[in-house]
Amino acid sequence: MATKLAVETDQARVWMGDFGRDYTDRNDQAPDELDRFYQESYGVSRRKLNEAFLSGISKEARILEVGCNTGTQLLMLQEMGYTRLYGIEIQAYALERAKARLPRAELSQASALSIPYPEKSFDLVFTSGVLIHIAPSDLPRALGEIHRCSKNWIWGFEYYAPEPTEIRYRGHEQLLWKRDFAKNYCDAFADLKFVKEERVPYLHDGNVDSMFLLKRQMDSQDCRWV
Repeated sequence: MATKLAVETDQARVWMGDFGRDYTDRNDQAPDELDRFYQESYGVSRRKLNEAFLSGISKEARILEVGCNTGTQLLMLQEMGYTRLYGIEIQAYALERAKARLPRAELSQASALSIPYPEKSFDLVFTSGVLIHIAPSDLPRALGEIHRCSKNWIWGFEYYAPEPTEIRYRGHEQLLWKRDFAKNYCDAFADLKFVKEERVPYLHDGNVDSMFLLKRQMDSQDCRWV
């Protein structure tokens, strides 16, 4: 039986059930398989994108992934030399598989709306295709939790649109929204500095994903949005 989380939403209940299990079964990849998928989808590997954005991040950094699924992104970071890895995942089925694959990582069942760590616990907090599944009414809370737990960096890879846009997802409404998440962070938190973004178009349709890196400033200067 799945653990009852501190925060449950309509979306969370869907992801914690059979729909979420099916997603896990479709997306249980090895890092090399993920690289091939990115190469086929975007013309660039995930590893190459990671290297471009994380080149200035110490291999000793404490890194938390919010919504780690079966741990493929964390496994790739581990292969890249990062050793202090943490993850939270709402779907118990996915979490158990992640724990089997990443015995040295600290993984727990939790929601992006209630991250079970103190303020500034991590050097870097990131999401990959997770914010898109959080309802607009809940998104400020999720961004606030990620910001609260990050001491230095926020990193993301999410579906991009210049304005919030709901997308029907596998026959369901209210499960996927694309938007400008980097700008949303910067608009919400004055102590975030915009460092880098790459908008990565899909090769076979008109959609675009965005990888972005933001830095938390000690002097609380305004976010520099360009």
